Amino acid sequence: MSFNRLTDLDVAGKRVFIRADLNVPQDDNGVITDDTRIRASVPGIRDALARGAAVMVTSHLGRPKEGEWTAADSMAPVAQRLSELLGQPVPLVRDWVDGGPWLDALKSGSVVLLENCRFNKGEKKDDEALARKMAKLGDVYVNDAFGTAHRAEATTHGIAKFAPAACAGPLMAAELDALGAALANPRRPLVAIVAGSKVSTKLTVLKELAKKVDVLIVGGGIANTFILAEHGKIGKSLAEADLVPEAQAILAAFPGRVPVPVDAVCAKEFSATATPTLKAIENVEADDMILDIGPQSIAFLKTVIAKAGTIVWNGPVGVFEFEAFAGGTRALADAIVESKAFTIAGGGDTVAAINKFGIADKISYISTAGGAFLEFLEGKTLPAVAMLETRARS
Repeated sequence: MSFNRLTDLDVAGKRVFIRADLNVPQDDNGVITDDTRIRASVPGIRDALARGAAVMVTSHLGRPKEGEWTAADSMAPVAQRLSELLGQPVPLVRDWVDGGPWLDALKSGSVVLLENCRFNKGEKKDDEALARKMAKLGDVYVNDAFGTAHRAEATTHGIAKFAPAACAGPLMAAELDALGAALANPRRPLVAIVAGSKVSTKLTVLKELAKKVDVLIVGGGIANTFILAEHGKIGKSLAEADLVPEAQAILAAFPGRVPVPVDAVCAKEFSATATPTLKAIENVEADDMILDIGPQSIAFLKTVIAKAGTIVWNGPVGVFEFEAFAGGTRALADAIVESKAFTIAGGGDTVAAINKFGIADKISYISTAGGAFLEFLEGKTLPAVAMLETRARS
């Protein structure tokens, strides 16, 4: 992928429009409960400010109705947290699309936060008139929101088409560099771990990755569907029986490259206090629920991971939130850390598992994205990235 980077551009004395991903969770009182995305966006903002730019930042937050301002979806808490992190005032600007006094007052070294971009009519539909108006606000457009790169919206796609200059911020660039290293020209063997509750949500990912990887490890509810595909027993475990033919097709097309669990840690109920029982797959009873993989399956996967040159990890292999059923995911995490492979991990549950086991500093790259990460793995074109590539050629 070829695209311009913020670090390559001279922004001194210029107005820089940054599309960040500041969509952070809040409690019922509007208090931010996890500021990870805000902190991840700070380096790009700080770099532009340090080099003499006048900076404006926007993002979406929540799911507001376009054209209607609501306090619940206002960026006010984000402006306050961003100000704390940057160590300087970050005024919040409402009704910003047409510019005005706030833009005239924006000077080099100062920054404003533009109110929730989804308050603007036409944002989600990538309205051209809206995009053109926004493009006139700045001299340089920076997309630093990989998490929204799979959506063609006015602040992620349209504005990049019409802005005087368009580039990727450091967070976007790092995501694309890491994903490119993992999939475009990986060190072999390439091992992918795809786990989750449903095959249906990741079927395309499974099919695409199976073509590219040397080993495709499946886990969670996805693995249960593959166990059924091999005529194994899963009791009352989560699975999608209607997708068994799809799983069988993948197994047949890539023989020996999609290992299926041979043993499991089961329980009679889905509960943190449920009694764990180790069973071979053929001994799983009708009223059993598979909540983790067993030691034989773990031992085999550890040998696969130890030989890997590149590992892509998306999803835990068991119910790691319950300590009695966290063993498989913990063992997998330990094996990944001990390997010499380049490792990239993504997805909310994966990041939660990484944080629980305290191994964040031992993963080569942790993606902040959800849907965009999965669509990249699927081999789909991400509209925001495609536009940055187009602008780099123009």
